[in-house]
Amino acid sequence: MKRPAQLVVVPGPVIGHIVSAIEIAEQLVARDDQLFITVLVMKLPYDQPFTIADSSISHRINFVNLPEAQPDKQEAIPKHGSLIRILVENHKTHIRDAVVNLLSESDQSESMSRPRLAGFVLDFLCATLVDVADEFMVPSYAFFTSNASLLALLFHFQLLRDEGGIDITEFTRSSAELAVPSFINPCPAAVLPGTFADKEITESILNYTSRCRQIKGILVNTFLELDLHALHYLDFDDKIPPVYPVGPLLNLKRCDENKGSDIFRWLDDQPSLSVVFLCFGSMGSFSEAQVKEIACALEHSGQRFLWSLRRPPPKGKIAMPSDYADLNAVLPEGFLNRTAPIGKVIGWAPQAAILAHPAIGGFVSHCGWNSTLESLWNGVPIATWPMYAEQNLNAFQLVKELGLAVEIKLDYRKDSDVLVSAEDIERGIRQAMERDGDVRKRVKEMSEKSKKTLVEGGSSYSSLERFINQI
Repeated sequence: MKRPAQLVVVPGPVIGHIVSAIEIAEQLVARDDQLFITVLVMKLPYDQPFTIADSSISHRINFVNLPEAQPDKQEAIPKHGSLIRILVENHKTHIRDAVVNLLSESDQSESMSRPRLAGFVLDFLCATLVDVADEFMVPSYAFFTSNASLLALLFHFQLLRDEGGIDITEFTRSSAELAVPSFINPCPAAVLPGTFADKEITESILNYTSRCRQIKGILVNTFLELDLHALHYLDFDDKIPPVYPVGPLLNLKRCDENKGSDIFRWLDDQPSLSVVFLCFGSMGSFSEAQVKEIACALEHSGQRFLWSLRRPPPKGKIAMPSDYADLNAVLPEGFLNRTAPIGKVIGWAPQAAILAHPAIGGFVSHCGWNSTLESLWNGVPIATWPMYAEQNLNAFQLVKELGLAVEIKLDYRKDSDVLVSAEDIERGIRQAMERDGDVRKRVKEMSEKSKKTLVEGGSSYSSLERFINQI
């Protein structure tokens, strides 16, 4: 009889990473009834404590909210990239104690049914926790919540730094096009992750990458048919641990929770594929001037729209965007009345459920990886408007490498002074909404592939099976 196994999963302290960690945990326990998972959750100092209210999650997945470990004062909080590194380091003791408690509880159960500690699954941002796994003499695996193309880029840059002595931050100050093994086309420096402009954060990211060479395997939230070129590169390099593409990991079961809301009653009244949805992720917000350009584009286009509009946090304060108390204060005068027959402006949006609605025909997106996978799954073409982190690179891959999106911007940065014109926004919306366009056809084909990859015989199904077999 196979002895039960326990995996400790540590997601990055960002909601998108936590959601992806829950999805991989659910996939794992669904495929192996002798597997138990404990998810250790850290909290960013400006975010709400994580709660899970979904009763459908398996009883073999346990969540532990770790004690907080961060500066007490808002002004003492460092920049975002450094904050995560410091937060993970400060949580090492709490993580160690949580695993000791887990083992202690396990020791009190009957010996034959006691799950053995089989390993740690660490978010890429938590790669330094390999040290903690080593203390318990169990293997570490990484969980990479973005795509294989970014992962391959990081391994390439880490080698350039460690073996070539190259300062990666210099790339971001150039207008060069770079030959990167994970892409077919030359990669413009302008679409590299914005974090590479910061020397301290770049060092941290490349150090995480170096630590990932020491682990037993890397789970990646992508699938072979989408990331073929990069996955071939990763498989070819024998100095990189085995890579397991197991995506798309999507929160599909929870798409029905908001179906009775005002948003969905409005969508139900719209024709099929007639609405463009604008949503920019949990951190996405714009200046008042940019909001007015978006509003002008929507009104001039005459396109039906659903717009998730969030208020930016006060300047200089690290916080999440919030909903506007009065939308009229930021929108052009009379905009809501003039567009009422064809449009709806909302605050926070249940994005995954909206993208699944048959009325949605296009998506103006920041190109976060979870959002990208949700859009492709539902066959919705994207008009790209990346804002931070690796989103520019995702947009480049979608538009230039794969032909799965249209471009509004590829090189936009959230904190820049660039104002994207109403004309550029309108053009992107019109292209994304083309009923018979080549992009829509390719997105529909990729949607079908994304669904086949998760069923028995599919590439991600088989990849997850290989991972489970060697736990």
